[in-house]
Amino acid sequence: MAGSVLKIAGRRLSQHTGSGAPVLLRQMFEPKSCTYTYLLGDRESREAVLIDPVLETAQRDAQLVKELGLRLLYAVNTHCHADHITGSGLLRSLLPGCQSVISRLSGAQADWHIEDGDSIQFGRFALETRASPGHTPGCVTFVLNDHSMAFTGDALLIRGCGRTDFQQGCAETLYHSVHEKIFTLPGNCLIYPAHDYHGLTVSTVEEERTLNPRLTLSCEEFVKVMDKLNLPKPQQIGEWLRIWTPGSKGRSWGSGHLGVREEVLRVWTLSFSKKKSY
Repeated sequence: MAGSVLKIAGRRLSQHTGSGAPVLLRQMFEPKSCTYTYLLGDRESREAVLIDPVLETAQRDAQLVKELGLRLLYAVNTHCHADHITGSGLLRSLLPGCQSVISRLSGAQADWHIEDGDSIQFGRFALETRASPGHTPGCVTFVLNDHSMAFTGDALLIRGCGRTDFQQGCAETLYHSVHEKIFTLPGNCLIYPAHDYHGLTVSTVEEERTLNPRLTLSCEEFVKVMDKLNLPKPQQIGEWLRIWTPGSKGRSWGSGHLGVREEVLRVWTLSFSKKKSY
């Protein structure tokens, strides 16, 4: 499909992604939460988007955007994160004109609430929004318009997947999301997850379809495995609660990742605003 174009919302989008392609991609890492942040830009228009920014590294990301001569249109989140605080709001302050984006189903505040099928345009490119719930109800996967790469958040990790034991997660829903929304992409589509804990950076749809030890199981077997994981709480859940104690100032980049199981959800409901801000 190199060199072809796609028309979305009245705009022709280049699908050339080979050597010398105008699409720019940078993968950045935040070590505390093992989170990947992705910068995508159109080399000609200089318009760009940032996927899953982290508060602690937002200054770094903003500096890179400036160094590369890009204009950041959107700071987008694949879902409400429980293991870190998003950098979207801080980026809105550092880079005027940047808008925050998250799924409407996340329940979080943002400049733009996206839904399944929406396109996020930057220059001649676009990210297609594919709802991929299961880790959380508001999870989405962003697919570049030529289907050459997908940013899967916590829905699909390299040889793994996101947990489903809190934030209203559902193992069966996650299984169907991955198989129906991600594994239906071309086999050579690159998979860029929101996290990796083993030093891996990228996979492909074909690799995960055939090698992922959880998602090659039947749905019934997958649900049993996920129900028995007994994972610890996210490392930074305490920081999330500290920021949103009564009397603290709400932060526009901030907050409110749904908590760990029902006890944190109960505390959050009683003590904090129902709307989180992204």
